[in-house]
Amino acid sequence: MNSYILKIDCQDEKGLIYRVADIVFKYKLNIVKNDEFVDKEHGKFFMRAELSGELNTKEFLGTLEAMLPNNAQIYITPKCKKNIVLMGTKESHVLGDILLKHYRNELNANILAVISNYEELKPLVEKFDIPYFHISHEDISRQIQEERILSKLQELSPDFIVLAKYMRILSNDFVKHYKEKILNIHHSFLPAFIGANPYKQAYERGVKIIGATAHFVNDNLDEGPIIAQDVITVNHEFGWREMQRAGRNVEKTVLSTALDLVLEDRIFVHNNKTVIF
Repeated sequence: MNSYILKIDCQDEKGLIYRVADIVFKYKLNIVKNDEFVDKEHGKFFMRAELSGELNTKEFLGTLEAMLPNNAQIYITPKCKKNIVLMGTKESHVLGDILLKHYRNELNANILAVISNYEELKPLVEKFDIPYFHISHEDISRQIQEERILSKLQELSPDFIVLAKYMRILSNDFVKHYKEKILNIHHSFLPAFIGANPYKQAYERGVKIIGATAHFVNDNLDEGPIIAQDVITVNHEFGWREMQRAGRNVEKTVLSTALDLVLEDRIFVHNNKTVIF
């Protein structure tokens, strides 16, 4: 018995759930789990269903398209592990957490490779028998470096790219190749504390809450659709290094949560916001 994930995004109309359920029944499929949401402000309908059975995907999609509103976005895929590529720079906390989850078989993904603009993370990655590609940014233009990364990504053909503290701003030209396929993590101080050592800046400002945000990357720096966020409280007893350690723990947790949601096909993107089941 095969398992599938069905996602539907369309204009809201009466009877949509009935129509979908009727088609599922006619194809002798079973709905294992179903979630739906209507954005009343924009008149949008979102549905995610887990199906089991035997399916002719092309025929099933054609039947659904004929029964749903025009321009409905329909996505159906077998329930299976996704292929991902990790990108990092020098910080190991987020990257290491993902590698450990993969090693423990707790990640619903195959890690195809790690790409970095430095070599510092290579010994860590090699401990997990994962290919490591050093594509330096030094002494070349950003365009040339990104072309080399894109060439490697084209060769690897990942479903998603995870920026595990990759500390280089990606150009709009790069991002357009992987729309809603690049996942990033950053501290939630932005844009209040930007540049070098944001935790030290936050300490000097006397903040009482620190946190992290995971989001899809788009053309606007750190302003893509938000997937997951979390915060913790701090006080005057925290030096900036203690604050940094605490913040890194939040970054690991938030990116891990967001990555699981992505890998399980639980996210819809609409108007730079996310609907998550």
